[in-house]
Amino acid sequence: MAKPPLDGVILITGASSGIGSELARQLAPRAKGLVLLARRMERLEQLAGELRTRHQGLTVLVQSCDLLDREATDRAIDRIESELGAVDVLINNAGLGDISMFDLSAWKKNQRMLDLNVTALTYLTHRLVPGMVERGRGGVLQVSSGFGLSFMPGFATYVGTKHYVTGFTECLRLEVASQGVAVSQLCPGPVRTEFEEVAADFETPKLPEFVGISAEHCARAAIAGFARNKAIIIPGALMKLGSTLSRLTPRFVMRLVYAPAARRMRAMQLAATKRSSAPTHGDFSNKISTLN
Repeated sequence: MAKPPLDGVILITGASSGIGSELARQLAPRAKGLVLLARRMERLEQLAGELRTRHQGLTVLVQSCDLLDREATDRAIDRIESELGAVDVLINNAGLGDISMFDLSAWKKNQRMLDLNVTALTYLTHRLVPGMVERGRGGVLQVSSGFGLSFMPGFATYVGTKHYVTGFTECLRLEVASQGVAVSQLCPGPVRTEFEEVAADFETPKLPEFVGISAEHCARAAIAGFARNKAIIIPGALMKLGSTLSRLTPRFVMRLVYAPAARRMRAMQLAATKRSSAPTHGDFSNKISTLN
């Protein structure tokens, strides 16, 4: 069974905060080199400085990149391979989400979710996996979501992108397993990160504090599962239980359960629209580590 070479060069997208930065901190003791990629250069530099101080001899490369820009992505990969050599492990953590009823959402936000969560993830995977197959070793960890295994009103496009990631990753895992490349996906529920600061522009029902887990907890579970080449990694006992119950519950029952929530969220969003001229959708750009 293929195992990811966590002692090699590891590329983490969306590394400036949340799960991404915690993955970097926890992988640093094992890795030969870390590549931290995101748009917020200042945060990346701060994290890189912290890692270099704690882990003498660790090579940390910081790369600012908008993954929606194919040419910029190609330049970033060329620089990484030129300075550190081949990427042994890819962790696709960057992403975008939006809380809104679909018909009340801005198309621009839906397009960006599709471009980043689906196209950019697939393109970066396609750039790096062939080299891993050729070398006979490598690893890919796709940060999907508990929503990639279920559904929820108010997240139509986001849930759709995560179902894509789940299906794509399952197929990729089967295709490259015999070639020495390990492929896993992380499917967390709510994670306590910056999402709470930016949430929606309208008041939405809040989950109890005990439902979420910390980014540190999530990253620790992700690395442990990835190291064992688990196909699907679901961190947190409560989320594991919820995922199991979701799989066992008939879809028509789930629809009945979620129907009142959909009506309530629509009413909240419409009420917020009447009270304010602000946009009717909540943007959590680069906060995929929150719901994933």
